[in-house]
Amino acid sequence: MFKQKFNGFALAFVLTTAAIMPAVAPTVAEAATKADLDAQSAAALSTLYNANPAAKAIGAKAKAVLIFPSIVKAGLVFGGAYGEGELIEGGRVANYYNSLSGSWGLQAGAQSYGYAVFLMTNKAVKYVHDTAGWEIGVGPTVVVVNEGVARNLSTTTLKDDAYAFVFDQKGLMAGVQIEGTKVSKIKP
Repeated sequence: MFKQKFNGFALAFVLTTAAIMPAVAPTVAEAATKADLDAQSAAALSTLYNANPAAKAIGAKAKAVLIFPSIVKAGLVFGGAYGEGELIEGGRVANYYNSLSGSWGLQAGAQSYGYAVFLMTNKAVKYVHDTAGWEIGVGPTVVVVNEGVARNLSTTTLKDDAYAFVFDQKGLMAGVQIEGTKVSKIKP
């Protein structure tokens, strides 16, 4: 009986994922070149700034911005998320990075989203440059900014090393968590 229910659940997941992916797939960052990734990152940052005034205000004060225009996440009990992005420092691309995370637990579905981490201190920027791979949640203090935090945040109350904004969520999967995500340098 359990095996039949599990097989039915697995089939439902596969069919749901197949239905979702056409909606999610057009936003997937398949950066074949640096120019592609540069254009996708600039567009994503512009979208974030237009949708969220707090992000724009923090961006103006940030020492650098780590931007991932499109992360694709999928899971059925075990899940994973992957995307590519860049570190923008002083208005220029300093390096390219990927974002990779894995998870397990009660989960099923697929989604895409973007996120930006605004590095507010020289210490946080140095940490990103110096580490072979940065696990978000280890090292500089990162505050994930949701609607509630954004309402109470102003450029005069900024005191943490980094602020992260998740944006442009599409698909059917509950929640996005970036803590535990591994960020590593790449060569696109």
